[in-house]
Amino acid sequence: MDKPFSQACENNRGPIFNALRPLIADKTSVLEIGSGTGQHAVWFAHQLPHLVWQTSDLPQNHPGIQLWLEEQPSPNLRPPIALDMLVDAWPETSYDVIYSANTAHIMPWQGVVNMLSQVGLHLLSGGLFCLYGPMAYAGEIAPQSNILFDQHLRQQAAHMGIRDFHDINRLALNAGLVLLDDHPMPANNRLLIWEKA
Repeated sequence: MDKPFSQACENNRGPIFNALRPLIADKTSVLEIGSGTGQHAVWFAHQLPHLVWQTSDLPQNHPGIQLWLEEQPSPNLRPPIALDMLVDAWPETSYDVIYSANTAHIMPWQGVVNMLSQVGLHLLSGGLFCLYGPMAYAGEIAPQSNILFDQHLRQQAAHMGIRDFHDINRLALNAGLVLLDDHPMPANNRLLIWEKA
């Protein structure tokens, strides 16, 4: 099979890294929810050799992630584990960082609910949950490009759509997470960072 490639991953990895680097300098273990192509995993793992980076995704995406890991191996990279926010049990492991990019608007809302609940259970005290992607605020989506993207998602599948920050933050609070920052990012995305109290 051909190695999967996402131009968006190439474009956003630098800004995400610059925002996260000072916060994760003292962290040691990351679970990435929805590793997708695997591009973020290999790039971040090489930039942050002190972090053990655990990839995860639906099983059908594992071969593509594995191709990236084989092409750009790193001793701190871990092969993908199966993680479906609707059905799979999480590993009996705790992490001091859980990271997910461009997943909340793809998975069903119940998956987002489950994700935040599990993050609260599997983050170590003082650990960080980092969520990247487009957001609505108080029910409003902006700018026009995000409105069009939301329409495109909903035409693809009824369960998809840009989520509201306040709804996700409410789930985070219920899971024992406190918002640290809401970074504006390129291409009208956000990087939300919570800390486990």
